[in-house]
Amino acid sequence: MNIYLVASGDLRLSANQVCWDAQAQMEQLLSEAVAEAGGKIIRAHAYDEQKQHGFIDSQKMGMQVFKNIDPTAPLIVAESVWQYSHHVLAGLITHQGPILTVANWSGEWPGLVGMLNLNGSLTKAGVEYSTLWSVDFSDDFFKSNLKNWLQTATVQPDLSHVKAFDKALIPADELAKGTAFAKAFRKEKAIMGVFDEGCMGMFNAIVPDHLLHPTGIYKERLSQSSLYAKMLTVKDEEAEAVLAWLLDKGMQFDWGTDEATQLTRNQTLLQCKMYIAAVRIAAEFGCDTIGIQYQQGLKDLVPASDLVEGLLNNQNRPPVFDEAGNELFAGEALPHFNEVDECAGIDALVTYNLWRSMGLKGENTLHDLRYGEHYKNNGIDGFVWVFLISGAAPPEHFVGGYEGTSSERQPEMYFRLGGGSVKGVSKPGSIVWSRIYVMDDALHCDMGIGESVDLPKEELDRRWNMTTPQWPIMNAVLKGVSRDQMMGRHKANHIQVVYAENEAEANKCCRIKAAALQELGIQVHFCGDVAV
Repeated sequence: MNIYLVASGDLRLSANQVCWDAQAQMEQLLSEAVAEAGGKIIRAHAYDEQKQHGFIDSQKMGMQVFKNIDPTAPLIVAESVWQYSHHVLAGLITHQGPILTVANWSGEWPGLVGMLNLNGSLTKAGVEYSTLWSVDFSDDFFKSNLKNWLQTATVQPDLSHVKAFDKALIPADELAKGTAFAKAFRKEKAIMGVFDEGCMGMFNAIVPDHLLHPTGIYKERLSQSSLYAKMLTVKDEEAEAVLAWLLDKGMQFDWGTDEATQLTRNQTLLQCKMYIAAVRIAAEFGCDTIGIQYQQGLKDLVPASDLVEGLLNNQNRPPVFDEAGNELFAGEALPHFNEVDECAGIDALVTYNLWRSMGLKGENTLHDLRYGEHYKNNGIDGFVWVFLISGAAPPEHFVGGYEGTSSERQPEMYFRLGGGSVKGVSKPGSIVWSRIYVMDDALHCDMGIGESVDLPKEELDRRWNMTTPQWPIMNAVLKGVSRDQMMGRHKANHIQVVYAENEAEANKCCRIKAAALQELGIQVHFCGDVAV
């Protein structure tokens, strides 16, 4: 049996070139596994000698590639890197044969992050697909499921950990609290400020307006060019005041002098100007939450937005004043959804306000579902995920708060003009995790409970160094959800996390949040060991 193979890549040439060797090695192992199972891989697009990589690197190229693929043939999308889903989405939407998305299991090369984004995008688009993952494509789980796909055109994931929301199982007082919050939230209405949609081809991250409006949230479509223009009006002394506030709190900045390869003080000050500009625009338009796309476009003008995003998500943050001297959003976070992931934006806004209404700390953030391994030591015996995001986690989540927070230069492969992250180690404690996504033209939410765990420094550093050490990290155990169950079910590269005081409170808060989301018209699914 012949199986076509395509590989969606980055839009940025440097990223595709750096990552190509890992992709080529992955494809070789995958081809051997397919041959052993009785199939033959036919690569649908060649290595480009001029570009020095073999990825599909644009939507136009993807359309051309799919013109030469038998639309009824079995097809594998192989990913060992971050990829832009829209490069291949048009072809996959019209493909009639069975589709299998496959990723490597690696911390260094984020193929599973790219694949999860593609899976979420295909789910939103209503495209049927199967999905698999492996470290080296020789394990029994992968081989048996691959063989089954070749024979039946499907892979059946283990979804035994998923339970549909049933209000009859929610304690009456919790159901009433969540429902009352949602009714008030919808009546009040909220504005989601969107600084350009569609970051990095994330089709799954764009919520159609007709699905968003019943929740009481409405988009204010803003432009990143306006953000840049507003930055130009921020005075140098205002940026210096923000930086002085952070330094006074004990935040560390890994400054150097080489603009091309190091974080510089000037880059940080430009980020402080962006922070002020973003808050002022949010106030001007009455936004309750905002998302900055950053990639692409803005990255060619100014340093990264990650410092901005982490500060906005923290309730205790540098004060920002309008031109008349009035403090904006005084004493409050301005929830920010990284990479303009509007699904995460809904979650961030609802969670922040719901937690605050219950007298709890409302800081929350999305992370990439980046990697994970089983770990046994220090009282831990389970699968520990590595959650990472490019810098938008709030300092309130970190051990030591601002004193445990540093800012390091984003990798020059992605961020030519630099800019620092908001880096820290997420403190140990109980968490509620969730993911809102679009499926069958409706909003859904998977949610559960877990624990952010404290790993020994050696193990922490090992995990950090194999992924992206400039970014904030959370080492998390998800209660009652295995690695393969999570991968087979999750419909996005992102996962939302918020802290609870203990496991009992995490269960309680999870149930109340579920009741609130369900009242807002979002179909809730409990995953794992939620006490219901």
